[in-house]
Amino acid sequence: MYDLSVITKWIHELLMSFMPGWLATTIECVAIGVALLLVYALLALFYIYFERKVCAAFQCRLGPNRVGPMGLLQSFADMFKMLIKELITLKNIDKFLFALAPYLVIIASMLSFAVLPWGKGLQIIDFNIGIFFLIAVSSIGVLGILLAGWSSNNKFTLIGALRSGAQMVSYELSIGLSVLTMVAFAGTMSVTGIVEAQENLWFIFSGHIPAIIAFVIYLIAGTAETNRGPFDLPEAESELTAGYHTEYSGMHFGFFYLAEYLNLFIVSGVATLLFFGGWMPLHIPGWEGFNQVMDYIPSIVWFVGKAIAISFIIIWFKWSFPRLRIDQLLALEWKYLLPINLFNLVLMVLVIVYGLHF
Repeated sequence: MYDLSVITKWIHELLMSFMPGWLATTIECVAIGVALLLVYALLALFYIYFERKVCAAFQCRLGPNRVGPMGLLQSFADMFKMLIKELITLKNIDKFLFALAPYLVIIASMLSFAVLPWGKGLQIIDFNIGIFFLIAVSSIGVLGILLAGWSSNNKFTLIGALRSGAQMVSYELSIGLSVLTMVAFAGTMSVTGIVEAQENLWFIFSGHIPAIIAFVIYLIAGTAETNRGPFDLPEAESELTAGYHTEYSGMHFGFFYLAEYLNLFIVSGVATLLFFGGWMPLHIPGWEGFNQVMDYIPSIVWFVGKAIAISFIIIWFKWSFPRLRIDQLLALEWKYLLPINLFNLVLMVLVIVYGLHF
């Protein structure tokens, strides 16, 4: 499999050959930031179109089909409409916190987005506690949601923010324990180390029963963490209009909208990293010919393809199950998922200690 770090090292050496080190580093950081923003925006536009088409297929409709061939330009048209919308300033609100909230949500999403291993040698942030950093920065988003609901001076936004805060803080425990289960199995918190540990067989296959349990719980908790149906109580249209972002307009609303779809990709990307080998191709021990064929597929295709497949499952949840009540949502976490997760972590430790995995 081709190592993309060869290209990045060549670019770095080229810049260092004719300019000072600090200037080369600055140019590289700016280029990476621009590339990250571009990929972020394009992925959000793709996911908006993707969900609309999947939803339409489930409901026996066509979905977007007017703007561009097969409606491909509909998301771009919506983006331009959002950009030219007026930012409405409300009375009797905390203007600073009201303006700050969407930026906190988008920053948390961007920082999490940067940790994902896109391909072999193609990762922005890579250090020995990468998973810990990912969990830490992803938790910032709930602060933006709570600030948005409180600063809007609206009872519906406040209720939506409190629901979202309770939901996200609760389900972060299940996500954290599922991640911890797989970190224990991998023996490292390095994102690259976790991917490379799955060279021979992905963890979902080699991790035995605890890995499968952790994946199912992670998928449920990840869906709840992104406030998507059937866990979309913070934005329950029939009860709270648009929930915590009811009072937002223009691009400030667009930030919440973008973050929701990118969080879907981030949750799917982390599941790909922990359970399905990240950018690592499917290798089966003893099948050397098959493994060589799999290596011809670019690593970035493996990662993005797996993430989109998992995203499809999460979207499938939304359009298949009715919305839960708030008491049902919290009972699912505290009475069922959390105890099962704690038991599963102990089970994984026993599997590791006694060598019961493949």
